Amino acid sequence: MVQLVGSLRKELADSLSTCRVLVVGAGGIGCELLKNLVLTGFKNIEVIDLDIIDVSNLNRQFLFQKKHVGKSKAQVAKESVLQFCPTANITAYHDSIMNPEYNTEFFRSFILVMNALDNRAARNHVNRMCLAADIPLIESGTAGYLGQVTVIKKGLTECYECQPKPTQKTFPGCTIRNTPSEPIHCIVWAKYLFNQLFGEEDADQEVSPDTADPELAWNVEEAAARATASEKDGDIRRVSTKEWARSTGYDAVKLFTKLFKDDIMYLLTMDKLWKKRKAPLPLDWQKLKSNALPQEDCPGTGLKDQQVLGVWASCQLFQHSVETLRAQLKNKGDGAELVWDKDDTPAMDFVTSAANLRMHIFSMNMKSRFDVKSMAGNIIPAIATTNAVIAGLIVLEGLKILAGELESCRTIFLNKLPNLRKKLLVPCVLDRPSKNCYVCASRPEVTVKLNVHKTMVISLQDKILKERFGMVAPDVNIEDGKGTILISSEEGDTEANNNKFLSDFGIRNCSRLQADDFLQDYTLIINVIHTEDLERDVEFEVVGDAPDKAPPPSTNQEEASSSIANGNKDSAQPSTSSKAASEADDVMIVDSDDEEQGASSSSAATSAGTKRKHHDAETGESSSKRLRTNQSSGAASADDDDDDDIIALD
Repeated sequence: MVQLVGSLRKELADSLSTCRVLVVGAGGIGCELLKNLVLTGFKNIEVIDLDIIDVSNLNRQFLFQKKHVGKSKAQVAKESVLQFCPTANITAYHDSIMNPEYNTEFFRSFILVMNALDNRAARNHVNRMCLAADIPLIESGTAGYLGQVTVIKKGLTECYECQPKPTQKTFPGCTIRNTPSEPIHCIVWAKYLFNQLFGEEDADQEVSPDTADPELAWNVEEAAARATASEKDGDIRRVSTKEWARSTGYDAVKLFTKLFKDDIMYLLTMDKLWKKRKAPLPLDWQKLKSNALPQEDCPGTGLKDQQVLGVWASCQLFQHSVETLRAQLKNKGDGAELVWDKDDTPAMDFVTSAANLRMHIFSMNMKSRFDVKSMAGNIIPAIATTNAVIAGLIVLEGLKILAGELESCRTIFLNKLPNLRKKLLVPCVLDRPSKNCYVCASRPEVTVKLNVHKTMVISLQDKILKERFGMVAPDVNIEDGKGTILISSEEGDTEANNNKFLSDFGIRNCSRLQADDFLQDYTLIINVIHTEDLERDVEFEVVGDAPDKAPPPSTNQEEASSSIANGNKDSAQPSTSSKAASEADDVMIVDSDDEEQGASSSSAATSAGTKRKHHDAETGESSSKRLRTNQSSGAASADDDDDDDIIALD
């Protein structure tokens, strides 16, 4: 056992052995963090992560080995870390941090909480739970070479939700392959599929379950046997999707059956995946064809690209696009490859139809061709060294907190290149809480513009309260003097209200609603402004800071291309881990205040009205801190930040 002792004061070293800390996420950052904690002297650690170990995790999550594929990240991380320090008392939870049992009292049992998450929903939730429990939180995130660490303390610093954040657009590969929870996951999957069938193959972009791959074995003994077998073969064997497709002559119906029926049925055999998620529904070509309605073949009203096709119409579009792309590939000759281009009609038809069919299978609302086209993206790899640096910084900030030196804590940014002062790590003084924050203000209140005659109660619950304001199980009362209950978190109590309009309950311009989330110990007052002037396809607007209107990216071309951040996965049951991640969190960039870079980047920030000055902890100089627009999940919690390759969408 190796342990850091001599460099710490005796009082601090003693407190490390007795204090209880919670680590949320056991992925890229989480693995490094757990190792650092036990080697520093922390003895009482609890770690929670919903994910299982995927083969693609093994290149950076060093606590995991091939034999662990298919097992719980949290449990295996615990077992591996105990080899560094057998006397440590580590408790592992293979679960979602958003489950009700992890309530305020649970959080109050810790002296410190450390996030290693990969999705915004879980980050928001942990932020609120730490505020409710008045426990310090260390938030972190990575995205490629970029990273950041910050400390959050109720009443003293900004909370995670004090500043608007851009829409997150990065996600890990295991989420895309096995457990998609948002349309974007399905769109990225469809783009992977295009490359696997018609373009340049990439083993890390495999889209379907592979019976020769131990990552899909849920039974522990079976996983071990497959891992052993793969070792004998020298490595894990993956079936090439392209080779299989060629053997069928790119038969569209056979491709459909494999991708949307057989592979989904195989996923269903991994029953533990679906205990806390809604199980997917396999599709059968013949049944869909026989049950198709005549009107499905007829075009709807409005622009063609903005129409959302039905399931059978999507099947037909899939078939037509496969046949067209097959012909294009044949015309190019043996060994030819197609390059996906959003402006190429057959390629766009293929991605649109495949993504929508997968959305339907996983119970998501299907999207128009226009929406799908707007969400194309690139893959940016998670980097192990970035995770290691950020995990080290988390522990250093934690030591300051335990030593009672909260005033010396900093927000620290890891940049891709050193600034003119030769610094890769740039510390900034922690900001005070925002007076307008709808989470940590003394009486959180927001104003929402919507059309009360067109907005349904279910939209208020799912899109506004849960998705936009991060609630988990909201209860809503109308402040009408009667205490009318509009939404109840008790199952079945108010389901009859779901498809009624807000106006049906007397809600009108200037009405006030009180939304309570008892799990988060959080209350939000919502002022309703009735309007009929919203843009097309916009259901509501939040007056004031809107997260979807983040500052523009840096004008520096190289910097802009790498600007992603930890991400999001705004699902009903977000993982604590990597899935969303890389998504880790929103990574912010600190511009150098040197004359060379400062001019262009500062002007961009200033024009957006978002530039804020922060004193550099080392030099006392100021640097501007602003949100990175392309960011998304890199941070990683559970880490998905890690978890897999980060997908960054333009």
